[in-house]
Amino acid sequence: MREDHKLQAAVQSRLDFDPAINSSRIGVGAREGIVTISGHVPSLLERSSAERAAGQVKGVKAVINELLVDLAGENRTSDEQIAERAYARLASNVSVPLDRLHFAVKDGTITLHGDVDWHFQLQAAIDDLRALEGVREIRSDAQIRPPIQAEKVHEKIKRALADIAPLDAERIRVTAEGSKVTLAGEVTSWHEKGLAESTAWCVPGVTQVDNRITVL
Repeated sequence: MREDHKLQAAVQSRLDFDPAINSSRIGVGAREGIVTISGHVPSLLERSSAERAAGQVKGVKAVINELLVDLAGENRTSDEQIAERAYARLASNVSVPLDRLHFAVKDGTITLHGDVDWHFQLQAAIDDLRALEGVREIRSDAQIRPPIQAEKVHEKIKRALADIAPLDAERIRVTAEGSKVTLAGEVTSWHEKGLAESTAWCVPGVTQVDNRITVL
């Protein structure tokens, strides 16, 4: 219990320290390394920022994000306005293949459809949309369909992980089945677990990553 309280205080302090987060509206709970953040925030971007900040605290094994995006009624952005701004923002991002992606907007929720060659292209679109005012949630059923087959994925991931500090690539096991990659092993923080996964996504041909890495 004492360790839970210490972790809870550490996460709360991290949220308080971030000027982009209004921590007064966020509650923090901790149980055996699992942190839950709850409450209300004014934007999807702040919701994402709070989750990321909590995950960077040493000792956090996972973050359960129960934060709700609470938009003021008078300032609520219409779906039509969101759609117009979303299209303009995506069209200006050279990383987003807008000819292969399309979206729908309903009650402030944006749903992405279509397909891309690379994971980073889909992530670039999601990051752009997350920053838009008035967006409550982003969903995606867009598919990753790379132009080449996943070849020697295992060796490429191991080589990429070996170049990244503070990760110890030898503590991470990588298996590949077609274009699906599974990560296992042990790391010392939730942040490192995410870093390993993002590295795996950068390998050409990867369409799915199953991250089973354990945080000690």
